[in-house]
Amino acid sequence: MKIHALSDVKSKNIGSGTTVWQYAVIFENAVIGENCNICAHTLIENKVLIGNNVTIKSGVYLWDGITLEDNVFIGPCAAFTNDMYPRSKHYSAEYPKTLIKKGASVGANATILPGITIGYNSIVGAGSVVTKDIPDNVIVAGNPAKIIRSIMGE
Repeated sequence: MKIHALSDVKSKNIGSGTTVWQYAVIFENAVIGENCNICAHTLIENKVLIGNNVTIKSGVYLWDGITLEDNVFIGPCAAFTNDMYPRSKHYSAEYPKTLIKKGASVGANATILPGITIGYNSIVGAGSVVTKDIPDNVIVAGNPAKIIRSIMGE
């Protein structure tokens, strides 16, 4: 495991072979698997679970309630949300669970609304806005994100 000196990593739950780059902030109870790449300018809150072989590119913030399974790719500046009705100084005791299943990829600048599941091996196109669950083995794009093709067997 390599943790850059300019990152702020409180978690002890980081697997071997994982690299954390500068200006990353990782909260104490976050769990990160083996062989992950956590790029610069990222934030990972307490109730976040990250599997093995995951790449999180720069500018990504993972809030409480988000799970990334093994082999997931999150592109630069992808935006995750965890509160359907956010208000300043009003905090939810529990947040909807967002699940990105094994092998899925989320493109740069995509927005993922709270409580969404992105299916196994699926791809979310850059800039898409995901407002509902995405099935396994598809590519989605647009606002709102819609299936543009199946990728069975890839």
